[in-house]
Amino acid sequence: MCGISGEARFDGAEPDADAVTRMSAALRPRGPDGEGLHRAGWVTLGHRRLTVIDLSDAAAQPMTREDLGLSLVFNGCVYNYPQLRAELAAAGHRFRSTGDTEVILVAYAQWGERFVEHLVGMFAIALVDHRRGQLVLARDRLGIKPLYLAERPGRLRFASTLPALLRAGDVDTDIDPVALHHYLSWHSIVPAPRTILRGIRKLPPATLRVVDADGRSRERVYWRPDYVRDPARTDLDAGDWQEAIGDALRTAVRRRLVADVPVGVLLSGGLDSSMIVALLAEAGQHHLQTFSIGFSGRDGEAGDEFHYSDLVAATFDTDHHRIQLGDEDLIPAVRRAVAAMTEPMGSHDVVAFHLLSEQVARHVKVAQSGQGADEVFAGYGYHQPLADVPRHEVAEAFAGAFFDREHAEMAEVVDPAYGCPRDASQELVEAHLAAPGADTALDAVLRLDTHLMLPDDPVKRVDSMSMAWGLEVRTPFLDQDLVALAAACPPGHKTAEGGKGVLKRVARTVLPAEVVDRPKGYFPVPALRNVDGPVRDLVTEALAAPAARDRGLFRRAYVEALLADPDRAQAAAGSNKLWQLGLLELWLQTHRIG
Repeated sequence: MCGISGEARFDGAEPDADAVTRMSAALRPRGPDGEGLHRAGWVTLGHRRLTVIDLSDAAAQPMTREDLGLSLVFNGCVYNYPQLRAELAAAGHRFRSTGDTEVILVAYAQWGERFVEHLVGMFAIALVDHRRGQLVLARDRLGIKPLYLAERPGRLRFASTLPALLRAGDVDTDIDPVALHHYLSWHSIVPAPRTILRGIRKLPPATLRVVDADGRSRERVYWRPDYVRDPARTDLDAGDWQEAIGDALRTAVRRRLVADVPVGVLLSGGLDSSMIVALLAEAGQHHLQTFSIGFSGRDGEAGDEFHYSDLVAATFDTDHHRIQLGDEDLIPAVRRAVAAMTEPMGSHDVVAFHLLSEQVARHVKVAQSGQGADEVFAGYGYHQPLADVPRHEVAEAFAGAFFDREHAEMAEVVDPAYGCPRDASQELVEAHLAAPGADTALDAVLRLDTHLMLPDDPVKRVDSMSMAWGLEVRTPFLDQDLVALAAACPPGHKTAEGGKGVLKRVARTVLPAEVVDRPKGYFPVPALRNVDGPVRDLVTEALAAPAARDRGLFRRAYVEALLADPDRAQAAAGSNKLWQLGLLELWLQTHRIG
């Protein structure tokens, strides 16, 4: 788990090593244990290291195998590297280290561009094939690890975070109107390949991009579940699916134990993280370190779920850390979390993850977490009603349930200079929902949630906040085999029992009933959810700042109306509209954009 950066030149000039060094310096929190720079002709690679697997210098990056003609930087973890190493050794390859980095290099030497299909894990890879004169960029199947790109004539830069590319300089920082439309429509989500800035893009999940030394490039998507019923599984009943999902989840949890350092769990007290603790205990993990966080309550709304996390910790005898924070801890943390955001993220629990990661990183370098279960197993409230919607009506129904704003409202919100003339968000949703595959309307929605929305909401949120403290977070519910199996599972098994039905049936075999049958909870941060007190002052200050007025992104009348009417500020879909606008301005100002 690390931070990667680099520059490729296609115009005969040498890559700017100083720019790569500046990018690597910006990535230091992601990799506090070491750094490296490698000049490879038309490509220069940079790396910041977090030591998790093979702690020796033999696994340092950038890694070069001159005998293979290959150089590599990589961020993430390949969980099946021991098995791949044995397979490659049997094929005659030799290794100089014991970690997963060299396995990626040798896998490419063995299988070429299809190497990525053999990797099980989370990763962003930049590999230079010196003999072919190619730069190979790859991102894992669910987009758990990020890879940002900034292209100019004759040059390509890449990095693990957007701010790192800003540090290199010479980036078009104009606001992308289509991305802004997405941000204001989808709870601050801007899906790949766009970012909020016109000059920076991101490699989509499950994508391999090959760049030639002359600047030509090509991309292919190497993995895409169909979300159709598998003829081989037509005879499976509810019990069979429970067994299959349970087995796949157990495998996913065990896979994510591979490390040369201890592995903990972020235990919210919800079903998903509690299942991870239970299955790790079942697998023989004793005195597991678990971590929960809570905040001050507000107007009868609880700020923690300690009742449930304490119950799980006691049941499985974990070494539990309960972290209690007050509102006085929140405002400084908001500013630090915004600085750590690789893109603006409006979810109120971003700050909670930032504070939690700070505490967890004092004890462990690696933790498992429950992100992704709701998207994969139909756990959100809007999933159940969409199960009965005809396929041809699903786009409209999804928009009614999920969107923060209709396109017509955008003219009230955004200054015409930043306006998007077409309903870009609705168009993108319609295209994804109408794509081939997906037997039912809900299959199409779960495919969209898992492969378009999820990488740029909870996944990006957890990666940014955890890596700001050098903490590697692994997500078993986003295991590629588990996701593919769930995609083939009939939707009725997932929507049962108010959502995640098949998962709840698995959970009842390992968890106390009180944890399984509890009301669905979210990461509670009342002060941020309600945008009141000092948080409201911070938002107001950001929207009134000279930089905001000079930028003129939002119409003043709309901003003033939100400030005057707290009820209007709360979107129907649950996203706070005032926080959404203020957070974007605060992020732009923090990173000195515009």
